Amino acid sequence: MGRPGDGDPDRPGDVDLRHHGDVDAAPGLVDFAVNVRGEGPPRWLAARLTAQLATLGRYPSASAERAAREQVAARHGRDPEEVLLLSGGAEGFAMLPRLGSRLAALIHPSFTEPEWALRQAGIPVQQVLLPPPYRLAAAAVPDAADLVVLGNPTNPTSVLHPAADVLALRRDGRIVVVDEAFGDAVPGEPESLAGQSLPDVLVLRSLTKTFALAGLRCGYALGDPGVLARLQQGRAHWPLGSLQVEAIRACSEPEAVAWAEREAALIASERAAMLALLGAAGVEVVGPANAPFLLLRVPDADLVRKKLQDGGIAVRRCDTFPGLDPNHLRVAVRAADPAQTLVSALTEVLA
Repeated sequence: MGRPGDGDPDRPGDVDLRHHGDVDAAPGLVDFAVNVRGEGPPRWLAARLTAQLATLGRYPSASAERAAREQVAARHGRDPEEVLLLSGGAEGFAMLPRLGSRLAALIHPSFTEPEWALRQAGIPVQQVLLPPPYRLAAAAVPDAADLVVLGNPTNPTSVLHPAADVLALRRDGRIVVVDEAFGDAVPGEPESLAGQSLPDVLVLRSLTKTFALAGLRCGYALGDPGVLARLQQGRAHWPLGSLQVEAIRACSEPEAVAWAEREAALIASERAAMLALLGAAGVEVVGPANAPFLLLRVPDADLVRKKLQDGGIAVRRCDTFPGLDPNHLRVAVRAADPAQTLVSALTEVLA
């Protein structure tokens, strides 16, 4: 693709847009690099999917896809025609170039996959870098941008932007894309736009984090039917397998939503405990945090990361996020015992 730098769509400004946490989480390490909850889906969901194995000899049905869209729509108070099932939220990012943007503004620091997809398609991109504490109100979005992409809550900063600040980005002729991959990990989802039917706001949701389905790739988009139709231009037939469709439906049913709400409350409790441990150890956390991960500021973070790795712990490097300097690490929120293991190791390394 040419030399690294602004001319290379994979590495604008020598930042690797395709580095993700799974690369840092080598087998055998205590994993704080990936934000998936647990090793696999909860038992009730695993049983639901297991019961569908006998259907794998048949092609995914239109009726099953419709039923899943109807369930997602009911979950968010939307019309089924405003729902597009996705093979993970990342598929939604890969579809964004089909909107034909003349200039896309990417709010950073944030998940880099949308920018990578747009650059690969030759869409002009402008990075909008938020200064600490990474509040959206400070975003200098160019007026010419007809596509704006941001995360809420934002990976890796753990910032939850007020819905009013997100809606303030709307302009005539512009589509605002909100990545709510971690939306269901926030108790009550107070700033989510998933339930608002707006012609120029597209919300992408992932079910792979809270429900531990990263290997199955499940998500959906919520937006105006016309926008969703543009996203699907040229899409393959049978884009999702029957297990994916069933998982999306199952995770959107009232009992599953209630389960996720309890999980979100547990995440909040574990996050508070981790913050207390890190604070007592003198480790700086960029805050306030509202997601199932924390952004740490530590000196010489890459050396710290490598020493933690040598000690059996994986954390996410953050120098691959535009707008963050090399003195940042991201760590997933975990239960008390692994959290104590992390903080003890950090204290030793930093000493």
